[in-house]
Amino acid sequence: MTQTDSMAASLAESGNPLLNLGFKIPFDQIEPRHAEEAADLLIARSREDLERLAQAPERQFEGFLRDLDVLGQQLSAVQVVVNHLNSVVSSDEWRAANEAILPKVSAFFTELGLHAGLWSALKAYQQSGEAQQLGAEWAHFLQLTVDEFRRSGADLDEAGKARLTEINVRLAELTNRYGKNVMDGIKAYELYVPAERLAGVPPRLIEATGKDAEAHGRPGLHRLTLHAPVLSPVLTYADDRSLREELSRANNLVGIGEGRDNRELLPEILRLRRERAALLGFATFADLVTADRMSGSAQAAIDFERDLEARTRPFFEQENRELLAFYRQKAGEDAPEMAPWDVAYWAEKLRAERYDFDEEALRPYFPMAQVLSGLFEITRRVFGITVQEAQAPGWHPEVQYYNLLNEDGQHVASFYTDWFPRDSKRGGAWMNALYTGGPREDGFAPHLGLMCGNLNPPSGDTPSLLNLREVETVFHEFGHLLHHALSRVPVRSLSGTRVAWDFVELPSQIMENWIWTPEGLSLIARHYQTGEGLPEELYTKMMAARNFRAAATAMRQYSFGTVDLSLHAEYTENDGDVLAYARNVLSRYSPVPPLPDSAFIAQFGHLFSSPVGYAGGYYSYKWAEVLDADAFSRFEKEGVFNRQTGRDFVERILSRGGSKDAGELYRDFMGRGPDPQALLRRSGLSAQD
Repeated sequence: MTQTDSMAASLAESGNPLLNLGFKIPFDQIEPRHAEEAADLLIARSREDLERLAQAPERQFEGFLRDLDVLGQQLSAVQVVVNHLNSVVSSDEWRAANEAILPKVSAFFTELGLHAGLWSALKAYQQSGEAQQLGAEWAHFLQLTVDEFRRSGADLDEAGKARLTEINVRLAELTNRYGKNVMDGIKAYELYVPAERLAGVPPRLIEATGKDAEAHGRPGLHRLTLHAPVLSPVLTYADDRSLREELSRANNLVGIGEGRDNRELLPEILRLRRERAALLGFATFADLVTADRMSGSAQAAIDFERDLEARTRPFFEQENRELLAFYRQKAGEDAPEMAPWDVAYWAEKLRAERYDFDEEALRPYFPMAQVLSGLFEITRRVFGITVQEAQAPGWHPEVQYYNLLNEDGQHVASFYTDWFPRDSKRGGAWMNALYTGGPREDGFAPHLGLMCGNLNPPSGDTPSLLNLREVETVFHEFGHLLHHALSRVPVRSLSGTRVAWDFVELPSQIMENWIWTPEGLSLIARHYQTGEGLPEELYTKMMAARNFRAAATAMRQYSFGTVDLSLHAEYTENDGDVLAYARNVLSRYSPVPPLPDSAFIAQFGHLFSSPVGYAGGYYSYKWAEVLDADAFSRFEKEGVFNRQTGRDFVERILSRGGSKDAGELYRDFMGRGPDPQALLRRSGLSAQD
């Protein structure tokens, strides 16, 4: 019996639920103690598989490409599940479990990409007669794999490979600590205030924060946190300027608090990323990242951002002049200079006056249950997909579970949802693929995924009532879920969302468009008490205000993409303090000067809470917005519920994953390349309007 067999037998006896993860995941049985032992065994198994693949030429490459496609699949599944549980029910035990497996898993996958024997076998296979006979999808996988091996350092000498392994393991550790520090910073803050300090804040939030304070043993007060469903409306509506300032400054401290200071980590993360790129022959880390993206290079991404910025800036400056004039008119000429905690508040006042529209008036019409019901009906009409409630063990009582069926009644996927904030849950919203199914020799295996968020929670007898941005979040994440769930690619490594990262947001962002159509709104908007649809007057105001301060919204996104590219394509240690450098970049996109100690970059998890994440590629959101604005124009022309258009989108984009070049997939659906003006026209930022 081999050492691996012995470990397997031992763990089988222990009943470790993380072993042999598949479509059904026993979340009710998984405990932190299972993580490291499962990872150790699966790393050992994967190493044996790796060595066997390296010997493929000696057995005439039998099953070589299919085995390569699933190499390390079980190990990856364990890492995804452990990381997920650490994100949604975080505890000291889950953090320790996650931190225990991170360096081991990172080291293995680095080892895989640097394995001389496998690299030699892969190059030999590429020259074989069998490789010349591959179908289009497998041939594409082969070429992408060869390219990825080169970008992973397979051609490095032994010293270079050793150093690359050290870098990858260290980056995994640093970025995990960065994310932990952000989560801890949000969790650590709470502020109890009397009701009078919440004047102007929506009543539903006053009620919810009062109940939260009572649950924490402080009846008669209101508990404020830095979770988005609390922070955002307070900054937008609270008349108490000092309260807005207090919360804004507290939020600025996330990521730089004592014992959780990301300022100490950022220079090393950036230095290691630069070193990694240089080792692999790239001028910058952003060039390494964009090598397999639609943009193709860091400079192309930079040019894209700068072009949009130049087109948008005149509108942005006009919006800021209008906001400042309104502020002076209402607050008086002797009022203090407008500060960061004033912008959202006074912008909302201006919108309310200009359009007689308060976005909070929409919340009663967007109860979570109705939004989901409407979303699922839109999905059925457009894509032929039926969503049914189902049952499966979850990780928290709030978790829901659903099945997806295609037009033939075939079960194609299932998914979990977890929508509301908790102190043990990281911020933001995301979709994860838990299991990749697809075509099999004996039929079709369903996919499994999840959607998580931090949306406005229920309070007492009042259900979860969403604002427009939260509705967009639900539709956005469901677009990602559909991309995963409707994939019919036989190559696991090319399935679902495994596409170029500046293409991956197209399926998610295009879903948001249905919210803004009368047909879509008729399905998702129902008053939670009366059941009536959105009144015509309110709909008219909502549409009129849709592009209010659209330039400011756009510039905010440009700022994120630009600071990312600046840090990963232009910044060097000679440029001094990272926070000061980032602050200088971001200031060009802000309606008011940022705080002198602004530390946003210390909490920008998209860039720094994983070894790569969106680092060097945050521009992808805007890139994909161009794609989604343009692609939705076909639905607008042919009918937003046109079944044939929806079928084309499924067949030519959603079901194809990364089986073809992203640009080809887009042209397959649109019959042409993307029109960059589409986004500006939709946002009212085109000179033609």
